[in-house]
Amino acid sequence: MTTILCVRKGDEVVLAGDGQATLGESVVFKSKSVKVRRIGNGNIIAGFAGSAADGMTLIERLEGKLEKHANQLKRAAVELAKDWRMDKYLRQLQAYMIVADKDTSLVLSGNGEVMEPDDGIIGIGSGGNYAMAAAKALFESELSAEEIAQKSLKIAGDIDIFTNHNVIIEKVGKND
Repeated sequence: MTTILCVRKGDEVVLAGDGQATLGESVVFKSKSVKVRRIGNGNIIAGFAGSAADGMTLIERLEGKLEKHANQLKRAAVELAKDWRMDKYLRQLQAYMIVADKDTSLVLSGNGEVMEPDDGIIGIGSGGNYAMAAAKALFESELSAEEIAQKSLKIAGDIDIFTNHNVIIEKVGKND
């Protein structure tokens, strides 16, 4: 597993993910995996937790939906979730995704769920709840969204054995 965290604060949205990749119970397999990236027109960020091949497949499928629906994130996410739930091949994929643009943050699952948090904070993966709790505690501070994400991933990495401190951060804002 891994930890992916989305923090939306002010005009900024940040998606952060650690670099831990595991094989079974081994956590020393790879420490610098990239599970967060820009997609679509570059104004959308996506991250996944779960199987790397499955997560990359889902990101590629989402990119196709974004092209088809003029980079309308909510519509593309709903269309992907419908396919993910209904398609015999896609149903087997074991991953969760967080996607965000300047206006919307969503979490997607293979159960057909497309959820938007009330507070703009989402965590997925084995350390997702730790990172999300830390982000909620830090949210009222003077820290930026990026600083909150960085500190929250560090806390998750200190607690969760499947999360490390090699953090990749992507961000978009109202001015992008």
